[in-house]
Amino acid sequence: MAEDNHGSSQNMSAMSMSHKELGDEDARAVRVGDAARTNERLEFAGNAVRTAKYSPLTFLPRNLFEQFHRLAYVYFLAIAVLNQLPQLAVFGRGASVMPLAFVLTVTAVKDAYEDWRRHRSDRAENNRLAAVLSPGEGESAQFDFAPAKWKHVRVGDVVRVEANESPPADMVLLATSDATGVAYVQTLNLDGESNLKTRYAKQETLTTPLDRLAGAVIRCERPNRNIYGFQANLELPGETRRIPLGPSNIVLRGCDLKNTAWAVGVVVYAGRETKAMLNNAGTPTKRSRLETHMNRETLFLSVILIVLCSVVATLSGVWLRAHQTDLELAQFFHKKDYLKTDKDDDNKNYNYYGIAAQIVFNFLMAVIVFQIMIPISLYISMELVRLGQAYFMIRDAKLYDESSDSRFQCRALNINEDLGQVKSIFSDKTGTLTQNKMEFRCASIDGVDYSDITRQQPVDGEPAWVPKVPVNVDREVVEMVRNGGDTEQGRNTREFFLALATCNTIVPLIMDGPDPKKKVIDYQGESPDEQALVSAAAAYGFALVERTSGHIVIDVLGQKQRFDVLGLHEFDSDRKRMSVIIGCPDKTVKLFVKGADSSMFGIIDKTLNPDVVQATEKHLHSYSSVGLRTLVIGVRELSQAEFQEWQMAYEKASTALLGRGNQLRSVAANIERNMRLLGASGIEDKLQEGVPEAIEKLRQAGIKGDDTDCNQ
Repeated sequence: MAEDNHGSSQNMSAMSMSHKELGDEDARAVRVGDAARTNERLEFAGNAVRTAKYSPLTFLPRNLFEQFHRLAYVYFLAIAVLNQLPQLAVFGRGASVMPLAFVLTVTAVKDAYEDWRRHRSDRAENNRLAAVLSPGEGESAQFDFAPAKWKHVRVGDVVRVEANESPPADMVLLATSDATGVAYVQTLNLDGESNLKTRYAKQETLTTPLDRLAGAVIRCERPNRNIYGFQANLELPGETRRIPLGPSNIVLRGCDLKNTAWAVGVVVYAGRETKAMLNNAGTPTKRSRLETHMNRETLFLSVILIVLCSVVATLSGVWLRAHQTDLELAQFFHKKDYLKTDKDDDNKNYNYYGIAAQIVFNFLMAVIVFQIMIPISLYISMELVRLGQAYFMIRDAKLYDESSDSRFQCRALNINEDLGQVKSIFSDKTGTLTQNKMEFRCASIDGVDYSDITRQQPVDGEPAWVPKVPVNVDREVVEMVRNGGDTEQGRNTREFFLALATCNTIVPLIMDGPDPKKKVIDYQGESPDEQALVSAAAAYGFALVERTSGHIVIDVLGQKQRFDVLGLHEFDSDRKRMSVIIGCPDKTVKLFVKGADSSMFGIIDKTLNPDVVQATEKHLHSYSSVGLRTLVIGVRELSQAEFQEWQMAYEKASTALLGRGNQLRSVAANIERNMRLLGASGIEDKLQEGVPEAIEKLRQAGIKGDDTDCNQ
């Protein structure tokens, strides 16, 4: 659904109210390079982390508490306790305790070993070394980075991270080895995505020496679990202007620094307050369906046991009442102790307290006698079988992956049997079932479909810039781009590929290729879709060759042109589109927008070119029917008044701490309207090797599958 484009004044007033509501109590103040003053109230967490479940003091009570969630164990404990009473003892006191003690001990040893491995991993993690900025000694002392253990890193410390290393905590970037302040990170350990993501250091901190940043204050939101969101402001010493910080300026613990020699940042969240640890819910206690079913069976058998014991106790009461006068001489019943007498020479009662008490004792003794109805040996066998199952699964040669040299891992022995009871599998498609390597296949430009595979061929000629990922081009489109600049169709085609080259967050890396006359461009970015679109634009003559925080350089048909990036609204799941405001070389200001068709057609002005809109919708349907990923591209030229109004609203929204996301979405909705449709793209994401065969095997096994991407 398209967002509401009306009510601009109401949105502005709402943003102003939210902005006025900001206060120091709503934010965390972090002093750059001054951890002592930052945490002088000792309200921030240290950087030591703990993922282990137990400690030496809590292991025994907590482990026993968790084990006794099995109702059968409570039953066996009650039997053992009853058997310790002299009036009720049926078996030996030690013999009644040993089976339960054995089961509890075996399970406790297994849990202790698993938790010991967690403790060992925690120690290794906390004792890793990080380079922390520390002032030198003496009058001419200079700031230098000294090694410190991760557990000693504090909020406010300035940390240096080298290539292929992980930051010890969540940190805001201050500088990187790249002159433009770009750093590349891999978030595989956080969200499972292997493609590189770009993070940026602000130009204000990038050009300021670290010793002059001392005294700067970052006011950021309180710790939360959202790994895709971050809101903060940076206040430099001697300046009143606040510099907005967002998700693209923070590197989270658990990320890996890639393709970047080094990066320097200030810690804003440490230890258990990092986003990675806040999303770590701890080690759960897992119970299989079989165990849950056994608990129900235990309750059912307990009811039968109580009924049997009640019958026995009732019949014993009837018998005692009927033979009340004969109890002293009953052959198998002792009422009197003939070896002991009282002061009146009468024999004492032999553990006899009356008929009512004897009925209760008989009931409890019947419970002990019938205890075999719930066999403890079953639980002993289950624990031993699980150990054997884990061994054979780990050693199974068919569960070994040669490409990654990894075997099957059994991390929780309690749920082995659930593997054979799986009925449904829910999986996302991108990157899990597919290769996550997007390939530009076709496009619809100005209502004309260019999806004929027979016309596609490798790039001919001698282009100066070659994308690392080869792209086949349509001969007709190439001719239109090169020689059709005087026609309306040709101008629209050029503007379409200009939109692909500008409306993105891709950073180009220029490398030397085998041919010294050609430069190879490796496009790095968070979205594989954007990489495919920018590579396609480069193949058609619109090569993105440089990006900074303020401008981009595009080689347009062999001529480099500079475009100023005046504003950017990044893609989000609510809007389902992204937009960029570009200052063109001819001094015009253009807004390029791309996104999902369900979102884009709500902001397209269909009165401008209704035939193009109708034809594009038809082409989109044909692209999606063959499994292609589609995006719609639009453009609008902005007047100076519109741009200035947007700029004022954007600056006010981007510096807000509370409700920044809603305010930015409102600003984007006000500018993303009345767009002119340029066209649509079709991208293919091929399935991984073996996926069709695996799906067929799952179907043969009666397991249903569902794609979560289609249900979002």
